[in-house]
Amino acid sequence: MKNFRMPAEFEPHDGCLMIWPERPGSWKDGVEAEKAFATVACTIAESETVYMMVSPEKLEHAKKVVADNIVFIPFSANDSWARDTGPTFVVNGSERRGADWGFNAWGGDYDGLYTDYDRDALVAGKLCEYLGDIVIDKRDFILEGGSIHVDGEGTLITTEECLLSPGRNPKLSREEIENRLKDTLGVKKIIWLPAGVYNDETNGHVDNFCCFSAPGEVLLAWTDRPDDPNFERCREAYEILSTERDARGRSLKIRKLPFPDEPIVLSEEDLKGYVFEEGEDTREAGERLAASYVNFYISNGAVVYPCFGDENTESDRRAGDILAEAFPNRKIIGINARVILLGGGNIHCITQQIPKRP
Repeated sequence: MKNFRMPAEFEPHDGCLMIWPERPGSWKDGVEAEKAFATVACTIAESETVYMMVSPEKLEHAKKVVADNIVFIPFSANDSWARDTGPTFVVNGSERRGADWGFNAWGGDYDGLYTDYDRDALVAGKLCEYLGDIVIDKRDFILEGGSIHVDGEGTLITTEECLLSPGRNPKLSREEIENRLKDTLGVKKIIWLPAGVYNDETNGHVDNFCCFSAPGEVLLAWTDRPDDPNFERCREAYEILSTERDARGRSLKIRKLPFPDEPIVLSEEDLKGYVFEEGEDTREAGERLAASYVNFYISNGAVVYPCFGDENTESDRRAGDILAEAFPNRKIIGINARVILLGGGNIHCITQQIPKRP
């Protein structure tokens, strides 16, 4: 599409999309997840409008839990991953539009996480309708928002593990996938990393592993432990990023953002209370979770990042310090997001920025 481009997340927003946590297979009884979602929403709402989709049945309840100026949109989605089901907005000099991609619950019949996702597939169109934005129908192409990250100046980062997965667009070649992205998002250069975070059930979404913090600058999840299954993944990505140039010919400044000091694994206690539907992906005690500090949201006024312990946890503090260096003009706000991680993602996964309308 001529002259349209996807703005970077660090560019000005009109708002942010979120979806209230209601799915029993992701959020147990919902209480702790609701608190976490409410904290994230209220923090973001300090500098931009938060649009919260919620089922009509839960609407009045959600209004009581979220004690802030949140705009509620009555709509029942299948789950709460706004990053992946919401629209990807693009702008030109005078207009904003929303790309509505195909959605198949992260893999469809091949390795999807649940089988009923009909309402998730309507989220993008519903938000565009509410905001008055034209919808770009791209539903013949499977893509989740968490699988891409852009600098707003023509460069996109993604992973082969996800976009070349047989569960996405198996009939398209890598070149054809690139052309689809370039045509819709206005990018000129695509940097392919081999894989994302180990055991990420999204097939290695890049937003949990590497992202742009400014033009020419990226944050990369990192470990120095050779026995960590992420060790080689990090080094392969670092080697590629160190030699690549962006769409404007710049070499990239790479900041390493270490994983939590200790792997976070599911306990028997964590598993109590989930109710899984037939065909829904289940979890097992001892399973390592894809915990990463890269899974943060950039609001107009802050960087809202996940913490996995309390305020005295060394790795949580270290992540905040690195983010403060990368984003010197924003508040750095850590939120205990372990319950969101248990659901299968984190703060970036439950948010989708709405860039400022020209």
